[in-house]
Amino acid sequence: MEPLPKDGESAAGAGGEPSRGAASSSGVVVQVREKKGPLRAAIPYMPFPVAVICLFLNTFVPGLGTFISAFTVLCGARTDLPDRHMCCVFWLNIAAALIQILTAIVMVGWIMSIFWGMDMVILASKYSALSLPAPTSL
Repeated sequence: MEPLPKDGESAAGAGGEPSRGAASSSGVVVQVREKKGPLRAAIPYMPFPVAVICLFLNTFVPGLGTFISAFTVLCGARTDLPDRHMCCVFWLNIAAALIQILTAIVMVGWIMSIFWGMDMVILASKYSALSLPAPTSL
């Protein structure tokens, strides 16, 4: 017994042969938003070269790149915590750096530090893509 065709599906498409025009006209768009905790949301949007340097530092000295990125907040770097004061975001980044340094002994902090640096580079690439001016044609 074959199932009945769904809405928007033709009878010919339900028999095993896909209909060619129906699938493209009845698409569903799904948007996923990641919910970040306060420490992850405090990662600053830095210029790309600075983010790469912080990733490099976090890879070899856990927490050092995160510690330096905290000072970019004081220099005006934007974060995903717009409702918090600049000093609060600075101290959240210092806390993340301390967590990475103190737990590096058991490898957890080192891995966290590398992922933190990768997040910095990802945010920097998104930020640079958003802040580039649109090309104008003459």
